[in-house]
Amino acid sequence: MMTRFSKMHGLGNDFVVIDAREAAVAISAARAQAIADRHAGVGCDQLILIEPSAVADVKMRIFNADGSEVEACGNATRCIPLFLGRNARIETAAGLLDARLTDDGASVDMGTPRFEWEAIPLAYAMDTLTMPVGWEDLPAPAAVNVGNPHVIFFVDDLDAVDTARLGALIEVDPLFPARVNVNFAQQVGDRHLRLIVWERGAGLTRACGTGACATAVAAIRRGLMRGPVTVTLPGGDLAIDWAPGGHIRMTGPATHVFDGEIDLDRL
Repeated sequence: MMTRFSKMHGLGNDFVVIDAREAAVAISAARAQAIADRHAGVGCDQLILIEPSAVADVKMRIFNADGSEVEACGNATRCIPLFLGRNARIETAAGLLDARLTDDGASVDMGTPRFEWEAIPLAYAMDTLTMPVGWEDLPAPAAVNVGNPHVIFFVDDLDAVDTARLGALIEVDPLFPARVNVNFAQQVGDRHLRLIVWERGAGLTRACGTGACATAVAAIRRGLMRGPVTVTLPGGDLAIDWAPGGHIRMTGPATHVFDGEIDLDRL
């Protein structure tokens, strides 16, 4: 039995999207890893499973390239209304998200950020705006949960940071019991950030929507800038708007690349 899929991406953060609304599709960690494999599978940063929902238009499940299932993915959320061909309310493990089509992608209400140390989560209590911890020469970070956990470092020279080595190290630090997405940001204007993200379970990617949200929120909380903030990632720009106490609005491109079929029983 062949299973149809769509290959999609948001700013180069790429996905295999499988529609499981009519017939259930069994996905294990090993199967998700096999699909994500860029040499022996289809290849992607995340596998996205679209299922029926009792509380929204659809339910979205997200599997990282390492097979782990995670709560949220901003770039994938923008792809869902494009896949469906209409605006959509989406059930996720992080809550309900409202995604609306734009000319080149979608705009998504990503909900409200969390800052309590237990909500990140961290292993023990501390201030999450300026965390009293450090790794090598990195400055004191901030932590934000936007449906998934993020730690954010604001650096003077992003090009001088060994993002791959430090991201891999920090992701699995015992301070983060659920692991963490690691964001390295440089302010380049009053409302403009450059960002590189080491994604939990996926490594360096071309873009990370939740990382852009978390980083913009942290910058606004620290008084570095006001929204809306343009976040420039290796794959392109996202617009993030947030005011303290409010919801995060993320707007950016989404692209349908091709459709295909795969024999899941062989994986």
